[in-house]
Amino acid sequence: MNKRVEEVLNEQIIKEASSSHLYLSMASWAENEGYNGTAKFLYKHSDEERFHMLKLVKFINERGGIAKIPAIEKPPISFDSMIKIFSSLLEHEITVTESINNVVDVCLQEKDYTTHNFIQWYVSEQLEEEALARTIMDKLKLIGNDKGGLYLFDRDMENAAITPETVGGEE
Repeated sequence: MNKRVEEVLNEQIIKEASSSHLYLSMASWAENEGYNGTAKFLYKHSDEERFHMLKLVKFINERGGIAKIPAIEKPPISFDSMIKIFSSLLEHEITVTESINNVVDVCLQEKDYTTHNFIQWYVSEQLEEEALARTIMDKLKLIGNDKGGLYLFDRDMENAAITPETVGGEE
């Protein structure tokens, strides 16, 4: 495996692992605040980010590189509000998208078209994740601090956490 490509993929492993931990911390906060639907959604999102990390680990190893399992920085444990959680989530996803775009750029510079092809799945995934975060933010802005609205939002988030992938047990 090209060493420069291996390096940026290992950097991406850090980002995906950090995402998983951040969303896990958000889920724990939401659960403790009584937002069980949002917690369920965020726990699932944390699992998805871990899956993204594992996919990178396996790819690097299968291509003859060495995947490096990183130490993770401790995420925040307290959040001021639902809107703060999801604005942080959106900002984080935008940063991850920038990082994925950097991986694509390095793959093209190094003419590593196999990895470029592999990373396209992440490009598509980031489009979906940013769109989802923006949609959630739009809903929260409409709700504001209305407790009834937050209750309905939380219930909707629980339903959003139930997908065919969850029911089938696969990602």
